[in-house]
Amino acid sequence: MGRMRRGGTRFKTFLNGLSAGILVFLLLEIFQHSFEPVEEAFRQFSDGSASFGHFASFGAVFALGFGLGLLGLVYVGRLWRRNRTSATGASLGPGAMAVAERRTRPQSLRLGMAIATGIGLHNLSEGLAIGQSAQQGNVSLALLLVIGFALHNATEGFGIVGPLAAEGVRPSWGWLATAGLIGGGPTFVGTLIGTAFSSDLLSVAFLALAGGAILYVVGEILNAGRRMSWEITLWGILAGFLLGVSTELVLVAAGV
Repeated sequence: MGRMRRGGTRFKTFLNGLSAGILVFLLLEIFQHSFEPVEEAFRQFSDGSASFGHFASFGAVFALGFGLGLLGLVYVGRLWRRNRTSATGASLGPGAMAVAERRTRPQSLRLGMAIATGIGLHNLSEGLAIGQSAQQGNVSLALLLVIGFALHNATEGFGIVGPLAAEGVRPSWGWLATAGLIGGGPTFVGTLIGTAFSSDLLSVAFLALAGGAILYVVGEILNAGRRMSWEITLWGILAGFLLGVSTELVLVAAGV
């Protein structure tokens, strides 16, 4: 879809909303899985079965991870814009203005890569779940997770290229391959880590990072959607959210 040339403004706006809808569903799923260990740690502290330090460690990891994921992209973007301005500010004349215009055009490329990064952090935690299931000898569950996550994560590719289609940017095959590696590769890395050891804190950290990053990206997409057509964007959000729900039901049907 990222290489698609045709499509009217309404269709591109719908794809932008579809991207946001998928990410909104993913965000809800992330917070459900990332905050459960924090709640469990607090429950254990309340009934006296665990110390306050145990709960504090989970709470701190969640808060720091979410803050880093959310605000990290803000400061990275600000640093990039400052470097871009300093690189073009020394040049004068129409030629320099043309160069600056070409450099500012692929905003959606940076947004798409930010989406891929947030999804990759989330998929790292999914890989941890696969690896930990295999480590415990439950190979059948691990296989179901592989199939279910593959079907579910296929929709996340639409989330990456949605802003590109909305802006009319046609990425190169190299860019698409890099985005796919960043978004999907961590699942394999997480599986390797999960087979080596199990860590609830590590899972919370990556999920919180992913949640913060995806919340930032959703805000950027919705801001662009308001400028194009809020009505069509909302229809796209609805479709994307329901698409995420339908693929999640694959895991439910598998008994995961």
